[in-house]
Amino acid sequence: MRIVIVTNGSRGDTEPYAALGRGLAARDHKVRVVASQSYQGLIEDAGLECHPLAVDIPAQLGGEEGQRWLGQGQNPAANLRGFRRFITPMAERFLTAAVEGCADADAIVFSHMGAAGYHVAEAMGVPCAIAEYLPRHPTGGYPSYLVPGGRSLGRLGNRLSHSLAAQLMWRTRRPGTNGWRVEELGLRPLPRFSGPHRQMEKDRLLRLCGYSEAVVPRPRDWPANVRITGYWFLDDLSDEWRPPADLARFLDAGPPPVYVGFGSMVPADPVEMSRVVRDGLRRAGVRGVLLGDPEPSTDDFFVASNVPHSWLFPRMAAIVHHGGAGTTASALRAGVPSVICPFFVDQPFWGGRVHALGAGPRPIPIADLTADALATAVRQAVTDDVMKERAAALGGAIRAENGVETACDLLENWLRTDPPPPGRRRRTR
Repeated sequence: MRIVIVTNGSRGDTEPYAALGRGLAARDHKVRVVASQSYQGLIEDAGLECHPLAVDIPAQLGGEEGQRWLGQGQNPAANLRGFRRFITPMAERFLTAAVEGCADADAIVFSHMGAAGYHVAEAMGVPCAIAEYLPRHPTGGYPSYLVPGGRSLGRLGNRLSHSLAAQLMWRTRRPGTNGWRVEELGLRPLPRFSGPHRQMEKDRLLRLCGYSEAVVPRPRDWPANVRITGYWFLDDLSDEWRPPADLARFLDAGPPPVYVGFGSMVPADPVEMSRVVRDGLRRAGVRGVLLGDPEPSTDDFFVASNVPHSWLFPRMAAIVHHGGAGTTASALRAGVPSVICPFFVDQPFWGGRVHALGAGPRPIPIADLTADALATAVRQAVTDDVMKERAAALGGAIRAENGVETACDLLENWLRTDPPPPGRRRRTR
């Protein structure tokens, strides 16, 4: 089959889908990924066709508007305004590109960042499935990942929080999406107060959740079409791969260091952040491998540009990061404690899960990060034997899973049932 995977966003919003696509391609499907042009090389290196979007996410996050959004932290209202001002315009440019990228699709798989794929599938009359790396299907078991602090609101409150989060996101996108549905796709507009999330639930689409049940257990009230598969890792370490000589020398010169990196999140003042990080690690008495640090390497700190997480993380004493879903997954799989400094959106959720599982200290919001706070958290991560044991056990459980294979099995089985396209549910007696 020609399967098109539709996503958008940062590297963390793209890499899991390249992994999923490579798994499908290994089963002789023809796979295309619609994603930001920033990650065309990543997708093509995975052996897949890329339909690039004219959006440069790293550049956007590093710009004035992106920095303003990142600086607003975990305030839900501020996050919503950021989505409206920053993400919605990009999403609207994404709509036409999604039509072009899916033109010859036999089936469409879309992420929560690539929901345009759902509307295109409805217009084309082809089956589709959701694939996402965080729990978004409504449940009474826990609140939406957008609820500050992640505190339970009771079963009814938890379920309502998921519906409210989806409705708020729909409000930011409704005018542009409905106009596009009518004018370009020839479809009816979706209702103001339900939107695509309600329609997707009615369609009972296959919903693949690309994370480990050891990290977020499956709620008892989820329907059978929502399936947790395990993480989708894109590992490509051949037997010939070797670390740079200077990195190898640094690792051999002393005890395991602590990694610090914030992925595609761009600190407002990189030089000041470098000072805080280096000072914090010195106070904790550890060496560091620092991703993209603007200052030069020293005897105690190695500045890295691009080293595969799957090779580097198991060699670290702890991982300090922003709590993005992909980095969190890699750190957990490595079996070492994480110190998470979340910026916004789903990052506080993952930080809370790691802490609740005993695999890391309490998260430090990036706005609250100081040298003292970092030193205290790192010291706990590298000396707390119980925390290290829990992180190691969780890593073993994740390494025993094969999320890509499980997801491919579920998707192929779903497509063999000849599911109806979205909006055209089969009648049941």
